[in-house]
This record gives sequence, C-alpha cells and structure tokens, in this order.
Amino acid sequence: MTALAVKLLRHRAGPSVATLIALAAGVLILTALGTLVESGLRFHPAPTLYRTADLVVANREVSHTFKEFGGDTATATAALPEGTVDAGLVEKIRQVPGVTAVAGDDRIVIDSPPATGHAFDVYAFTGGPRVAAPTADDEVVADVRLGASAGDRLKLVVAGTLRSYRVSATADTGAPRVFFTGAQAARLSAHPGRYDAIGVRTSDVDASDVDAVARAAGVTTYTGNERGDAEQSDGLAARSLLVEAGSAFGGYVIMLIVFVVAGTIGLSVRHRRRDLALLRAVAATPGQLRRMLMAETALLGLVAAVAGVPGGLLAARWAHGELIDRGFIPAGFPLAGGVFAALVAVGTAVLVAVLAALIAGRRVTRIKPVEALGEIAVEPKRSGKVRLASGLLTLIAAGTAGGLTSALTGATAALAGAVGMLYLFVLAVALLAPWINAFAARLLTPVLNRVWRASGYLAAKNLRANAQGMATVLTALVLAVGFGGSVWFLQNNLARQTTTQNRVGTLADRVVVGASATEIRGLGGVQAATGVRRTTVVAKSFDGIEPVAAQAVDPSGLAATMDLGVLEGSLAALGKGTVALSAMQASSSGRHVGDTATLWLGDGTPASLKVVAIYRRGLGFGDVTLAKETVAGHLPRDADDEVLVRTGPGGASSLAAWSAGHPGSAVLDARERTRMIGADLAIGAWLNRMLIGVMVGYAALAAATTMVMAALARRRELALLQLAGVTRRQIRRMVGAEQAGLLGTAVLIGATIAALTLGSIVRALTGSPIPYIPPLGWVAVLGGVTALALVTTIWPVRRLLRTPPIDNIGIKE
Repeated sequence: MTALAVKLLRHRAGPSVATLIALAAGVLILTALGTLVESGLRFHPAPTLYRTADLVVANREVSHTFKEFGGDTATATAALPEGTVDAGLVEKIRQVPGVTAVAGDDRIVIDSPPATGHAFDVYAFTGGPRVAAPTADDEVVADVRLGASAGDRLKLVVAGTLRSYRVSATADTGAPRVFFTGAQAARLSAHPGRYDAIGVRTSDVDASDVDAVARAAGVTTYTGNERGDAEQSDGLAARSLLVEAGSAFGGYVIMLIVFVVAGTIGLSVRHRRRDLALLRAVAATPGQLRRMLMAETALLGLVAAVAGVPGGLLAARWAHGELIDRGFIPAGFPLAGGVFAALVAVGTAVLVAVLAALIAGRRVTRIKPVEALGEIAVEPKRSGKVRLASGLLTLIAAGTAGGLTSALTGATAALAGAVGMLYLFVLAVALLAPWINAFAARLLTPVLNRVWRASGYLAAKNLRANAQGMATVLTALVLAVGFGGSVWFLQNNLARQTTTQNRVGTLADRVVVGASATEIRGLGGVQAATGVRRTTVVAKSFDGIEPVAAQAVDPSGLAATMDLGVLEGSLAALGKGTVALSAMQASSSGRHVGDTATLWLGDGTPASLKVVAIYRRGLGFGDVTLAKETVAGHLPRDADDEVLVRTGPGGASSLAAWSAGHPGSAVLDARERTRMIGADLAIGAWLNRMLIGVMVGYAALAAATTMVMAALARRRELALLQLAGVTRRQIRRMVGAEQAGLLGTAVLIGATIAALTLGSIVRALTGSPIPYIPPLGWVAVLGGVTALALVTTIWPVRRLLRTPPIDNIGIKE
C-alpha cells in the first residue's frame, strides 16, 4: 500500500500540502523549543571557585512533605537562592577521616564594581597560582577582571559603604572576585555564623562519610560536575529558565499541534471519502486502508522533517542570541546541537499524524464493501451520541477548570490553569461543532435570506447540510480567536496591574538607592524614610511549596511612604515574628489574620510567623512583607536595596547634596522609578510574548490552511451550481454569506472563551474581575481573524470559478 499511498499523495496535492505545512510548522516549533530545553538540561557550570575541591557542601533547596488531595504523601522541593549552612559544620567535616582541607565561604556582595568577596582561605580551591595572602584588613587579592594591579588601590562599595583596599596580588579565578583576610570577611559578613558553602578536599575518593555528616545537618554534598551547581552562577538561573519555560510551552505547543494536525488530516480524509469507499468497493481490506493512511501520513511527516528540523535549529540559534542580548541568559551559555530535540519533534509529529489519520478514516475502513459508495454518497445527518456526550462532559470540565483557575495563585499555576481551560473549551467546541453549526444555521437563516436574498438562501441550506463537514473549520477559527484574545493579553494585564499598584501604593515622592534609611532620616526636609530589602521566601502553596517574592521593610514610618492596600489587620503590628501577606498568597496558603504562617527564609531558615495583615497590592510590592528584623542575618547583603523617602520643604535639595557626596548612590523621582519598573517588566515579558506569539501564529496558520483546503474541496459543488443556472456573482455572494455566518459564530464562541479564560487568570493574579484589553487589541484580533477567513475562502473560490464548470464537474471531491 505504500506505492499506492505515494501515488495518491501526488494526485491529491491540495490536502497533502496543507497537511505538510501544518506538520512542518509543528516540527519547526518543537525542534526550536526542544533545543532550548536540551541546552538547559545539558548545561552543567564548571566550578571556578571550587575548581580543586573534591566536595562542596551547600544548602541550595528546601523540601516539604505534604498530603495530596487523594491522601497520598508527596514531597515538593524549591530552590533556595540564598541558602546557607551553619559555620559549625566546618569543624565536624574537618574531623572526618580522609579530609585534608576544608574552608567555609561566606560570600560577600560587592555593589561596585559588581563582584563577590570571599575569605582568602577559599582561594586555595580556585586552582589559581600561589600568591601573597593579604596580611592586613585593608589588603585584598583581586581577580584580573577587575582591572587592578598589585600595589593599586581598589575602591569597593560594600553594603552601601565605600572602602579602599590595597591590592596585594592578582590572579585569574574565573569570575570577578575579591579575597579579604578572614577577619575582614567576617566583619563584612551579612550573616555571621553562617557560610554560603563549604569546600572540602579529601585523600579518599569515597565521600560517603562527609555526605553523612552533611545530610545529618540537613544540607547537600555536591561532587563532580555538580560542584558548579553549588556556586550559584548566572548559568544556573538561565538553565532553570530554559528548562521550565521551554517545557511548559512545549507541552502547550504539543497539545496545539494535536488540535491542528488532527483537524487538518481529519478534513483531508473526509474530503477523500469517495476514494476510500471506492477502494473498499473493489475489495480493499480495512487493514490495507489503514496501512495506506499510515504510510501517507508517515511520508508527509518525514518530508515535513526535512523542512522543519533545519528551520527549527535556525530558530533556536536566533532565540539563543536574543536571550543573550536581552539578558535572560549569560553570554557564552552553550546551545545544544538539537539532535535529540529534532528526533523527539519528528517522532511526535509523525505519531500525532498517524493516529489522526487512523481516527479520521475509521468510519470508511469499517463499513462493508457493498455499502461503501452508498454510505459515502451523502453527508451523514448526525454525529454519534458518544461524541455529543463527550462534548458536553468536556464543556462541564472546562467550566470547572475556570472555577479552579480563579482560585489559583501564582503566575505559573494560574497560566497553566488558564491554558488548560482554553484547550478544554476548544476541545468541547470541536466535539460539539456539528450541533453548533446546525443550530447557528437555523438561527441565521432569516438573516441570511433577508440580507443576501437568493444567495443567502443557498448559504443557509449549505450551512445546515454541511454542518458536520464544517466542524473542523469552526474549530480552527475558534482556536485562533481564543488564543489571540486570551493569553496574548495576559502580559498587558500583569504589567498594567503591577505598575498601577506600585504607583498608587508608593506614597513617597523620592527613592534613594545606595543608601541606608538611617542616613536618610537625618537629612533636613526628610519627613519619613523606609528602607526596603528585596528577597525571596519559600511558602506553602496548593500543590506543595514555591518561591515567593518578598520585601523586608522597616515598620517605622511605613505608613507615610507605602500603602499596601490593607484589607484585614494592620501593618502597625508588623515586627519580628510577624508577617503580612497579599490576598493572593493568603488564599493560596489558607491563612487569615491571627494564623501562623510557616515559611522558609531565603537562606533556608524555617520561620513560623504570625499573620498581622492581609493586603491587596501583592503584584506591586511582593506577596510577602516582613520586618527587617526578621531577615537580619539571613540575606546575602546587609544593606537596603532602596529607601522610600517622603520629603517636605528643602528635602529634595538635601537628598541631592547628600547623593553628590556619596558615589554609587542615586536619587530617583518615585514616578520615574515606577516607569523603570514598567520597562523592566516589558523586558521580562518579551520571552512570554515570543512564545505566546508562536502559539497564536500557529493557530492562525492552522485556520488558514484548513479554510483554504475546505474551499478548494468544493470544486464539484460549485460547478454543479453553475450548470444549474446560478451565476458566478450569486455564488460569490453565497460563499460570502456562508463565511459571514460561520465567522460570526466562531467569533462569538471564541470571544466568549477568550473572555472567560482571560478573566479567570486576571482575577486569580490581580483580584480584578474585569481584564484590561488594549484599545486596539480586540480590533486587531477580530479584524485579523476576519481578514484571514475572507482571504483564505474568497480567493480560492474566485480561482475555482475561473475554470469552466464542465471541467470541474467530473472531479468527485
């Protein structure tokens, strides 16, 4: 049957090309996303600080065991961006037999120039050349990347204070680093008694004894290539970004490809029912027909791979370069070859195509040969009861998913729930499309008759008679409107709500960076100053634990500089041992004012804090607000990230004069700071917009190819109408009326689905029941879909009408 499949493909170029385009585009997208995911999975940063260490002991994640809804026990883990270990662990490891060297590293954040500081004891693990150790507290060993030479004075800003050090020696340590004396490093430490990590060198290859000591302390031992993971390089964040974003959107794309390819192949097989029925009538067995369909789709899949795989690899290289240019991943981050990703993409596309062809052709392959042509001669009047029941159940599931999405918290969970809800709605439409088309045709018949007269009458009859045949076209249009009108506008809503909440909630008129609140409060004209430190905590969520953006503030004068929009409780009670939660976070963790919230600080320290307030402006300020006393000694830097300042007469000039005498500091207008936040959000949203744009574009491509294929399949029908006396103008008006009815139905359903989907996720993330749509947003979506539908239908029909009807009447499909 393979030879027959090849011949049929050659003589059925239209459906074959449409299927080929859908498969090639799917392979391209999957190859590009797969290559990025593969790059993340294969990346293991080489250790630089611990290049010669045999083991690195660190605390880089926290685990939590909980019971799922079904009663089963599960364990969730979350990354600790600021994890530390107890300094007393150094002596315990030193006593392990076989340990020859051990040193604790208390990483010090240097603001200017951007670098990290370490105690000189750690230098021995870098593998650098032997150098003179700093002997005084004002001496350092500097990495060559800082541009200093031995004997130079190096000015460093640490915790907002400018200090000058003499460079005793320089070395290449693999990154911008400064090595202090042990005593000076201890004084500069933001968390005394804690180490960022511990480097260990042993004389015995077996590290089980050290690992046992580490596990007893609740921390992890890293060996081999994993040692680089303990250094928390920029590559680790890039790896997580590529794997998480690529995997999440890759899953959505696979589901989208299933919809598109299944619909395209289903429509192609449907238009070839007469061919397949004829083969059955001349004694072809069901197995032979199935093998023929499998051979056709497999061949198309392989041909699609020839175009899709190289295109996907090029797209991955372009995306890799853009991610570097926009700061998502560091320069030099390696891009995988993509061989494995290409194999998975091709295999997925071929498998989806083969299964879709078998499902679409099951009706023809199962009927008896003598009944084949009679069965296929007319359009079936109704679809099966199983399809109707499945569609109704899917519709109920979509509505349930909408309710769950509204209750979810966190952008990732809400986005996943909304996209799942969108797919369920589209699947319900695909299953119920024959009934939707029939009902819409009956409803639109009077309108079509009145507006288009005779052509409208023919259009209404066609829509009713071909309700099942147009199901795929309706689904493609609904998919395009649903995607274009929902997830595409998500970033607009997030950015708008974040900047609005920050602008309204910031009562201060100035923001100072590179300063401490204590210094600013003493300046003339300053009415209130609140220091703010940004951090991340790990909190419980509906499915385990997750990192949550948090801020630590000085409660003194907070009411004058920041309005979080308190809904319950009061921020006046905020202090050590207490916490304030956003409404979204409180709902996720099931906490109320007066309850105890259990969370982990950024360094992994567990904390049980009393909830004293719940506020609504979590997007603008973070979902968790702590007192600075609570995080003291648990952050990598002992300095405010920014100071919110409320000034009176003369305050602005006092701040300007102070900043002029403090290099590295800056005074910003509060409104300018909000605009900068909006700009940062726009940069961060670029990746999501690109991935969502790919999905919307693929949905539009699917709608275009589906409608072109459906239009070209009407050769015989249009020829018959012409021979019966219908003019070309009447046929064009008839097709226009059909498209108006079908497009109106699709737009109404798609817009409803988009509104429900977008409304659910916006309500979950912002609390606003009404999503924001840019003024030209819906015009672009609806106008684009309308133009797409008209161009991909009217133009093919016009081409068909140029051919004499007698030439097309013999074509069976």
